[in-house]
Amino acid sequence: MKIGVIGLGRMGGNMARRLMKAGHSCVVFDANAKPREALAKEGATAARSVEEAVKALAEKPRAVWVMLPAGAVTEQMVEQLGGLLERGDIIIDGGNSFYKDDIRRAKKLRDKGIRYVDCGTSGGVWGIDRGYCMMIGGPKDAVDHLDPIFAALAPGRGDIPRTPGRNGADSRPERGYLHAGPSGAGHFVKMVHNGIEYGLMQAYAEGFDILRNKTSRDLPEDERFTLNMADIAEVWRRGSVISSWLLDLGAAALAKDADLEEFSGYVQDSGEGRWTVEAAIEEAVPADVITASLYARFRSRRGHTFAEKVLSAMRFGFGGHLEGQEPIDPESTTGEPTRRSAAG
Repeated sequence: MKIGVIGLGRMGGNMARRLMKAGHSCVVFDANAKPREALAKEGATAARSVEEAVKALAEKPRAVWVMLPAGAVTEQMVEQLGGLLERGDIIIDGGNSFYKDDIRRAKKLRDKGIRYVDCGTSGGVWGIDRGYCMMIGGPKDAVDHLDPIFAALAPGRGDIPRTPGRNGADSRPERGYLHAGPSGAGHFVKMVHNGIEYGLMQAYAEGFDILRNKTSRDLPEDERFTLNMADIAEVWRRGSVISSWLLDLGAAALAKDADLEEFSGYVQDSGEGRWTVEAAIEEAVPADVITASLYARFRSRRGHTFAEKVLSAMRFGFGGHLEGQEPIDPESTTGEPTRRSAAG
C-alpha cells in the first residue's frame, strides 16, 4: 500500500522504516527537513508540505498517518487534512490523543465523508525491531482497508505461546493489534494501558528504593544489607513472576550505573495517567494504585512542598517535634530489637 506519514519523531520515522521494509510505499513529511531527507535516502518520498504529501498520494482512497504530540498540534493537522482530503479518504491518528477528542473529530470528518481512525500505539523507540502493539478505533471498513499496514507494523505472533481457549477467536490480537471498537475506543484502551504502566513502574521504583535503603543507619547494624541492584534486577528477569519488558529496561539502566547518577528523578506524565484517573472517577471505579502513581509523579517535580512545611509546623506546635532530629522509626530508640508482624 501507499500511505502518508506526518510526524517523523522518535516513533513516526521508525514506523515509516518498518513499513518500507515490509514493501509499503511511504510519503513522509515533517516540519524539520532533516528526518524527511534521511527517509528519502532510504526510499521514502519526501514532501516539503502537507499539501505536497497529499498530492503525492495518487491512489484512492488515500490514507495519512499522523504521528504528532497530543493536543493542539495534532488538532491543527487533522483540521488541515480534513480540508485537503476527499470522501472515502482516511486519517489515522497514531499519537496519544484524548479519546473524547477522537469522537468529536470523527463526527466532524464524517460529515465530509472522510473516515477517521484512532490508533493507540505502544512500542516506543524499540518498535522498529520489536514491532508496535496497536489498539485501534474507527469504522470497520476503514480498519479492514488498512489491515496490511497494521499487520506490517505489528510484532506478529513471534515465539509467545498461544493463550489456551483462543481457538476460533480473532487472530489479530495474537499478532499484536486489535480493532477495539468505534471512534475513540482505540485511544481509550491505550489510555488505560498507560495508566496501568504508571502503576507497574511505580511498584518497581518503590521496591528498588526499599532494597537500596536497607543500608539505612536507622536500622539495627545486623539488619543492614548492601544489596546489588543490578544483580537483583537481572535475577528477577529470569523466570520471576514479576519479569516484564519494563523490568528489562530497568535492569539495563542499573547495569550501566547502579546509582543512576545521570537521572534527576524528575518524572513527567504524558497526560494519559490523568485521563485514566478521570475516567475512573466518571465510571465510579476505584483506581487506588494508578491514582497514587500519578500523584507520585507530581511529587517528583517538587522540593519540599508548602504542605510538608505546614505538617512540620503543626507537629512542632503540638509536640515540639524538631525537623530532622527524630529517628525515622520511633521504636528504634528503645534499644530493643523490633519484632513486628505484618498484622501488628
